[in-house]
Amino acid sequence: MLNDRNFLLSQLHELRSEHRDLDTIINRLLHSDGIIDQLQTGRLKKRKLLLRDKITWLENQLIPDDIA
Repeated sequence: MLNDRNFLLSQLHELRSEHRDLDTIINRLLHSDGIIDQLQTGRLKKRKLLLRDKITWLENQLIPDDIA
């Protein structure tokens, strides 16, 4: 049980890190003086949303079901 929890926490940490990195990249693309590649930006945003869904799922797995 502890190993499962540690694995989920590790995955959660990695996904949050990637999510932050994508946020930084997207912001740099949107605020650059060059031409904005809307297709690339759209793909990055879609990936970011997918990561958010995975993060939410992992967080829900780590929260106990029973309410005191």
